Amino acid sequence: MTPNPDFLLLQRLARHKQVRVPQTPALGEALVSFFKQTIEKKHAKVGKVADAWLALVPPTLSEHCTLEGLHRGVLTVLVDSSSHLYELKQLLLAGIEKQLMLACKSAHLKKVTLKPGRPEEPENVRPRRGGD
Repeated sequence: MTPNPDFLLLQRLARHKQVRVPQTPALGEALVSFFKQTIEKKHAKVGKVADAWLALVPPTLSEHCTLEGLHRGVLTVLVDSSSHLYELKQLLLAGIEKQLMLACKSAHLKKVTLKPGRPEEPENVRPRRGGD
């Protein structure tokens, strides 16, 4: 039995219409090294502080806060509204700041700074100026 000529034509056309996808190198090694150099170090530094923060600050208030960073012993916290900022400031003055500093001695936490604002999305981040 001979193959159908239409079928043979269809097979030949299908070979020419196929798009060949170029092989890309694996991202695994580059991604792992990036993770170890940047994210893992930052997480080790801020991770203990974040755990203590979640344990001490009430959940209704902590969901309105974002730990922005820890630099030279100063923990910067972004708070999304002025009313929550006031409430959190009162809690810190009532003794939670001292408890945080005691719980985070290994992170060398000295002070907690509160700022109004929300975390920026990666595509909205503005480049830093030279002196910052």
